[in-house]
Amino acid sequence: MTKTYKIAAIPADGIGIEVIAAGVEVLNALAEKTGTFRFQFDHFDWGSDYYKTHGVMMPADGREQIRYHDAIYFGAVGAPDVPDHITLWGLRLAICQPFDQYANVRPTRILPGITSPLRHVSGPELDWVIVRENSEGEYAGVGGRVHQGHPNEVATDVSMMTRSGVERIIRYAFRLAQSRPRKLLTVVTKSNAQRHAMVMWDEIAAEVAQDFPDVTWDKMLVDAMTMRMVIKPETLDTIVATNLHADILSDLAAALAGSLGIAPTANINPERAFPSMFEPIHGSAFDIAGKGIANPVATFWTACQMLEHLGEKPAADRLMRAVERVTADPNLHTPDLGGKATTRQVTDAVIAAIRGDNE
Repeated sequence: MTKTYKIAAIPADGIGIEVIAAGVEVLNALAEKTGTFRFQFDHFDWGSDYYKTHGVMMPADGREQIRYHDAIYFGAVGAPDVPDHITLWGLRLAICQPFDQYANVRPTRILPGITSPLRHVSGPELDWVIVRENSEGEYAGVGGRVHQGHPNEVATDVSMMTRSGVERIIRYAFRLAQSRPRKLLTVVTKSNAQRHAMVMWDEIAAEVAQDFPDVTWDKMLVDAMTMRMVIKPETLDTIVATNLHADILSDLAAALAGSLGIAPTANINPERAFPSMFEPIHGSAFDIAGKGIANPVATFWTACQMLEHLGEKPAADRLMRAVERVTADPNLHTPDLGGKATTRQVTDAVIAAIRGDNE
C-alpha cells in the first residue's frame, strides 16, 4: 500500500513562496516516479502578510494545527516593513523552540558545475556538516530592556546554556561524525573569553568524546575557525557549535560552497516527539522576490534531508542525483550562481531529471 506523508507547507515571506511552490512540485514528481509513497501538503499562509492583517505571525493554535504532521516544509521569514525580531520570534522560533528542534543540521559541499570562490576549491575538499545547537545559548530569548529612551537605558541578552542542552547536541554531533566516512569532528568554542558557559561546553565535549573512541575530534576557537574554513577546508568534516556561532559559520560555509541559494538546513527533533522542520537558509530576499529568479536548489536539497528523516533514503538519493545533474549545467544556473536561469527552468529541469532517472 502506498504510504502517505502529511507535510505542513509554510512558504511565509518573499522568495519563500516561490521556492516552496517549486519544492512541492518536485516532491510530487518524485513521489509519482517512486510509486511507493505520496505527499499530502497542507498549506499555511502564516508570515508577514498574515501579521499585517491579524497582528500575529501565526494563529494562537498554529502549533497545534501542525503538531501531528510528519514534517514541516518552511520557506523563509522576514519583510522590510516588519521588525525582524517580530517575524523571527513570531514564526520560525515559535515553531523550533516549542517543538524542541534542537539539532540544526546544515550540510555544505560544492555541487557539480559550481565553482567555489575559495581559490577554486574542488568538491571533495569541501564536504562538511555543521551541527548548530538550536534551542538555547545566545538565542534563548532571556533578557530585557529598562529605562527605554533614557540616557541610562539598559538592554541585556543572556546566553543560557544547560548541561542537558549542551550534552545532547554534542552527543548528536559525535553520532553524526561517527556515521560519516572520515569520523572527524571539530567542536567550536570561545572559552578563552566566555569563561563560564563555554568552559562548560568544552568540558562536556571532552566527557562525551570518551563514548566515541572511533571519532577523532579537536577544538577550535570560533574566530580561528573562520580562518581554518577558508585556508584549510580539507581538515574539516563534521562541525558542532552554539546557536550564534553556527548561525554565522554556516553562512560562511554556504558562501564558500558557491551561494546561499544552494544551502539547506534541517531543524531536527531527534526523539521525534514533535515534527521536524526543513528549510533553505537563504532568507526571504525581498530584493528578488516576484522576479522568478530565486534559486530553488537549497529548497530541493532540504527536501532530501526531509526524505531521509522520513526514512525514504532511496528517494532522497534520487532527488539529489537530479539536483546534481542540473547544477552541472551552467545554463541552468540562476543569477546568484552567475547564470541567467529562472526558478521555473531549474524546477522543470530537476523534474525532468527525476523522471529520466532509472536507477
